[in-house]
Amino acid sequence: MTNLLSNSDARRVFLAKQGLSAPPNRALTKQGLLQLIHDLGFVQVDSIQTVERAHHQILFSRNQTYRREHLKALLEKERALFEHWTHDASILPSAFFVYWKHKFRHQEKVLVERWRKWRGEGFEAAFEETYERVLRDGAMLARDVKADGHVSGGWWNWHPNKTALEYFWHTGKLAIAGRSNFQKIYDLTERVIPAEFREPEVNREDFVDWACRSALTRLGFATHGEIAAFWNLVSPDEAKAWVSAHRDELTEVLIEPATGDRARASWAFADFFSTLDSHPDAPPRIRVLSPFDPMIRDRNRTERLFGFFYRIEVFVPEAKREYGYYVFPLLEGDRLIGRIDMKADRKKSTLDVRRLWLEPGVKPSAGRLEKLEAELERVARFAGVEKVVLLEGWRG
Repeated sequence: MTNLLSNSDARRVFLAKQGLSAPPNRALTKQGLLQLIHDLGFVQVDSIQTVERAHHQILFSRNQTYRREHLKALLEKERALFEHWTHDASILPSAFFVYWKHKFRHQEKVLVERWRKWRGEGFEAAFEETYERVLRDGAMLARDVKADGHVSGGWWNWHPNKTALEYFWHTGKLAIAGRSNFQKIYDLTERVIPAEFREPEVNREDFVDWACRSALTRLGFATHGEIAAFWNLVSPDEAKAWVSAHRDELTEVLIEPATGDRARASWAFADFFSTLDSHPDAPPRIRVLSPFDPMIRDRNRTERLFGFFYRIEVFVPEAKREYGYYVFPLLEGDRLIGRIDMKADRKKSTLDVRRLWLEPGVKPSAGRLEKLEAELERVARFAGVEKVVLLEGWRG
């Protein structure tokens, strides 16, 4: 028999799995930060700093006592975290590194042909020279090996040595030892990732089992497509086969959507309903989410669970944007209630709020606006600016 999960229960479970139900002002230790990232699975890294970089904002939105220096220490000193790719560049627990070795082997097979089409013939000309230089000289930035006369042009115009560094990072021969002004510092993997995290070798069957099991644990409930997409490590067919092979450990759940559509069949572990009450309600406060927050990464799932359509418009021409270049979703309790366009002006030390859009049916009551202003004050302090400025027409 397939059980129906109400939309409110589905949101409650998912928000708890996403670390958004814990008290946001409880002191977060460095070890607690490592556990939070482990429980989330990954934290996406992005260079845009409209208010704060994505990884910092993702962690701050879950706990306002988050300290950037703890993340830096876990990444660059203790090596308990490492940077690599899921669906995008992300920070991951080093305990997962042995599973990423399967991704490295896959990348070796596909990247050369893909990048040859992108970069052109001979793109790998500097590979051997670049690797030998890292081996000999140690950790370096891409600019340290940049050929004289090359004019950089972003990711589409990497110089040959930068291409080599990125290829070796993608395929696991190099790792990110740290960052300088957000630029990657590359070094040999064995000099960055502790030996305890590089062994033992994991066979393909155990790798697929871990990838699917750990994804479903963090999602709470999911289709086989959502299981595959979580880490972007296995194919939907592999996830589907894993579900078939582990039916005795799983239960089918019908998820009631917020959109009024037909309930969607998903999978959960067999104890799902017996542990349903263990997930707390999300705090009622309003929180600003990063556009790269893992809670909204799967835009279709976000729309089904929360009735909230969201797309980042960074790459949309300005004239065609519905909202703005970098607009932040707003979470209130277990509801996505709207979005806000704002930017930190570091010269003036202000958080400039340009525009607020509330979802249909969400009223701008005095209490709600007070909660929003309290959150904007928290974000401003975190971003290192002195005050919030509500620009003319911000309420629309």
